[in-house]
Order: sequence, then structure tokens, then C-alpha cells
Amino acid sequence: MGNWIGMTLAGFARAADIALPPLCLGCGRGVSAHGALCGSCWAQVDFIERPWCAVTGIPFPYETGEDAVSAAALVNPPSYARARAVMRYSDRSARLVHRFKYSDRMEAAPAFARWLLRIGADIAADADIVAPVPLHKRRLFSRRFNQSAELSRAFAGLSGLSNMPDLLVRVRATRPQVGLSGDQRRRNVAGAFRLGPGGETLVRNRHVVLIDDVMTTGATAESCARVLVAAGAREVSVLCLARVVPPGGASI
Repeated sequence: MGNWIGMTLAGFARAADIALPPLCLGCGRGVSAHGALCGSCWAQVDFIERPWCAVTGIPFPYETGEDAVSAAALVNPPSYARARAVMRYSDRSARLVHRFKYSDRMEAAPAFARWLLRIGADIAADADIVAPVPLHKRRLFSRRFNQSAELSRAFAGLSGLSNMPDLLVRVRATRPQVGLSGDQRRRNVAGAFRLGPGGETLVRNRHVVLIDDVMTTGATAESCARVLVAAGAREVSVLCLARVVPPGGASI
């Protein structure tokens, strides 16, 4: 019986591949499996690997020890305890994110969630709930879906964590962050987020994992983390697909 079911599912998978052949998440060329990159695109993505700052996740240019913290995080510690990003933000990673975000490449979510779990396995092991950075309702209407919510849902399915898509609400429509300075970004998102109904009960004494697509200065993640910490969260961590890395990486 089990073999028959397995053969049937394999047949459905082959039929689906014929009807909807797997395409590279980056360039759209044919690949061997859904949710994959072709060799050329894979080689152009700058995945972030250790050593990195134990708080911000920004890579160090040289080995510094597993628990080393960057000077920036020591001088101005963020409200979140740990942040991790899959890859450096670059032209290639931007295309990956934009295809997912603006071209309805929903099949990318499971693959991206696997990447998030790979770099955030230690975070997930100690966490309780996962939640996306929310969109304002007007932007959600125009875009049709929240890419961070799709990542959060897929990540929760892989990690076994409880997904709370409405834990945070964006109560103020902010201008796009692109082109703004660090200070402008912080002012832009200040007070833009609140807990959804019943949120305080959900987060109290819990470790919350925030999911987003891109971190630039970290202003959005910081604004969300402050709301969660103020509500009694035991810890807040951040996982994202890509982040802007300063030239030379983090400094000790």
C-alpha cells in the first residue's frame, strides 16, 4: 500500500513537472527541480557564512570567535537579540527577492524558507512563535500578498513553530524606505507598528522570530522588536533573506 501511494505521488510530481516545468528562481531557465537556482545564478549569490557578529549577523572579514559581537552592536545594541540573513544584498540577490515580491513567484517561498532555516536553526530551536513584518493594508491590497507572511508561513511549517501572521499590525502607511538615509528610515517607521488583538498574551515570556525579506539599516526590524519587547517578549530574533552589508563587513 505504501509503495503504491509513493508511486502515485511520484507520478503526480512528474506530471506537474511536465505541465509546469521547474524554472530557476533567479533567471527563469529550466532546472532539475522546483525551488532551485541554476549553476550560474547560484555562483553569483553571495551567501553569508560564519564568522558573523553574534547579534547583527553581519559577517566579519576574519575569524573572531563564535560569540564575538561587533563594535556597532556593543555601542548601540538593538532591541532584537539576534539577526541572521541568508545572503548579502546585491544586484543578483535583489533580482531574486524582486521576482518573488513583485512577480508572484510563490513557488520560491518553500525554498527561501529552507535557506532561512539553514542559517537560523539555532534560533528556531529556542523559539516559540514566528511572525512576519506586516504590510499596511493599502499596500497589501495593491500588492495582493505579503511576501514576508508567505516566508513566515513556510518557515513555520519547516521549523514546527507556531505561525502568527497577524501578531503585528502596521498602523501607519509609511513611505518606501528606498533612498532614505538611516535616520530617515528610523523616523519613517517610528510608531508604525502595534500588536494585533490579543498580542500581549501571545508574546509574553515568548521568544518571537520576526521574518522579513530585506534588512538595510535594520530600522524596520528594530521598530517591530521594540513593540514586542515592550509587550513582554522574552527574546526577539530576526531572520531575513538578504541584508545590506557595509564594505568590509562588521568591525570589532
